[in-house]
Amino acid sequence: MSRTRLFNDVAFFATAAHERDLPASSGVEVAFAGRSNAGKSSALNALARRHRLAFVSKTPGRTQQINFFSLGVGRFLVDLPGYGYAKVSGAMKRSWQELLSGYLQTRGQLRGLVLVMDARHPLTPLDRQLLEWFAPTRRPVHVLLTKADKLSKQEATSQLRSVGERLAEYHGCSVQLFSATTKQGVGEAEALLTKWFDVG
Repeated sequence: MSRTRLFNDVAFFATAAHERDLPASSGVEVAFAGRSNAGKSSALNALARRHRLAFVSKTPGRTQQINFFSLGVGRFLVDLPGYGYAKVSGAMKRSWQELLSGYLQTRGQLRGLVLVMDARHPLTPLDRQLLEWFAPTRRPVHVLLTKADKLSKQEATSQLRSVGERLAEYHGCSVQLFSATTKQGVGEAEALLTKWFDVG
């Protein structure tokens, strides 16, 4: 199966606001996580070649549940709640944190994590907290440095090198530049996801 066919049949599958609501599945899942204003929804839409697969809001933090998208039999993209921005109550933030950490640490179907960071402001304390949550699973993490088009080529190259060096302390991390606007890095990310989903 070619890389482009990986997203041919992408469709909404299920949503979960609590761990108990997570769908039963024997398939393979790849999760997307990131700060609420890092461009996660735009990255998902760019990869799926859809304008509104994942909702892009002018008010970051609107994704309050875990959303599952089917890529065909036994393959799912999982859009995790954005963190660190939304103007919500403390109780709601704690609920999101429990849902996020619980999924990342215990979900047996999870193959790997795509962590979305704004290339201009990478590896925030909350990004590092999420990496710490996920580290015990020993599963791979791939970082998308989004909005790379907002940087000069020299700045982007320097940021890529710097983030790569700082990620070395975490197991199985890789990193790339990405822009949903210019489609920079879309093919590279597709190739990685194809590998993770074992699409031949």
